[in-house]
Amino acid sequence: METFEKINRRDFLKAGAVLSSFFIVPRHVMGGVGYVAPSDKITLGFIGCGRQSGGLRNRFLDTQQAQIVAASDVYRIKQETFVNATNKWYADKSGQAKYKSAVGIEDFRNLLDRKDIDAVVIASPDHWHASMAVRAAEAGKDIYCEKPLSLTVKEGRAMVNATRKHNRVFQTGSMQRSSKEFRQAVELVRSGAIGELKKIYVNVGGPPKVWDLQEETLPDGLNWDLWMGPNSGRAFNNELAPAMDAKFWPRWRDYQEFGGGGMTDWGAHMFDIGQWGMNMDHSGPVELIYTEPTQGLVYKYENGVEMIHRPIEGSKQHCHFVGTQGEVWVARGELKTTPETLSTKIFKDGATGVYASDNHYQDFLTSIRTRKAPICDVEVGHRTASVCNLGNIVYRLQRSLKWNPDKEIFVKDKEADKLLGREMRKTWRV
Repeated sequence: METFEKINRRDFLKAGAVLSSFFIVPRHVMGGVGYVAPSDKITLGFIGCGRQSGGLRNRFLDTQQAQIVAASDVYRIKQETFVNATNKWYADKSGQAKYKSAVGIEDFRNLLDRKDIDAVVIASPDHWHASMAVRAAEAGKDIYCEKPLSLTVKEGRAMVNATRKHNRVFQTGSMQRSSKEFRQAVELVRSGAIGELKKIYVNVGGPPKVWDLQEETLPDGLNWDLWMGPNSGRAFNNELAPAMDAKFWPRWRDYQEFGGGGMTDWGAHMFDIGQWGMNMDHSGPVELIYTEPTQGLVYKYENGVEMIHRPIEGSKQHCHFVGTQGEVWVARGELKTTPETLSTKIFKDGATGVYASDNHYQDFLTSIRTRKAPICDVEVGHRTASVCNLGNIVYRLQRSLKWNPDKEIFVKDKEADKLLGREMRKTWRV
């Protein structure tokens, strides 16, 4: 029986080889155009299942290039909600009501231990980003991490170092870089269409505030010690980790222990476009001039350009480039130029040297396959986050500072240098 099976299998393979020379059926013909076999999909684990995670999940599912197999969160109801929604999507897609793809995990370290996960999507509060990303790199995972990349400058550098040491692909979630209006704005600036760039005005919120919350009753199913992670000494308050039915976004970003206020929240988007327009993705300012929180903060660059944080109450967050021959004002879904004809100027792909991406999530997945840096690599995200964090240090000290972007230290200012990092609990240090 064994000999019969071997002979028949050998004959079958020979016959198949002959037939294949006449008729080869591409995989996508059987599965439809754009079909990707499950074995070829990139497996993802989500870390953080709060409000931001749902949109991220949907964007990755829309690519049909990835398979979400696990999700981790310290708040059980949020973890379960994410997992159930994910499995429902796969069940509806497959027509199998009981189809299961993702499982829930409380401690993200157990998710990182899984060998079947190619990459992670980090959507946790900012105080966790560095600890999670460094450990993900050490575990051999590629990384998509929400903006702002890091809570401190030193943590951002640790994320870059770990990514490079372990040869990982890392995409920062500054998705405006994959939006056409922002790319066109940057192409106009980089091409010289507005002449020599002189100033950039950035309209985002201000710095975070000091702790002022009272302790509240801890809800069932929330591991508060693990939510705190690298931090310590703060009791639970609903403002930080709201219930599923809360009508507001979590407000941990308003407090300097956990976030950087509007400076890092929207700043990680709009200062990012300023950095991109100046072609400063691997550098930063050399001086920060303090005026008043209501009047703004001036970042001076070695090339003579000034980027000015100018909060305008009631105005849409935006980035405004001013050159010697024109201006470019850009916000989400809007592009205004002087002269107006610049708004319709079309650049051929590659003509300006500006990276072109029209899908931030697909760009990450493509980079995983090619092992080439994505549009918002970890160094890019780190430099943008540094601009935001440096501004917060100036606002905190209420005085001007000089910065060395190569050494990433302040010039002869030990007091300011102390604010480039923070104390972290031993287990979670980077």
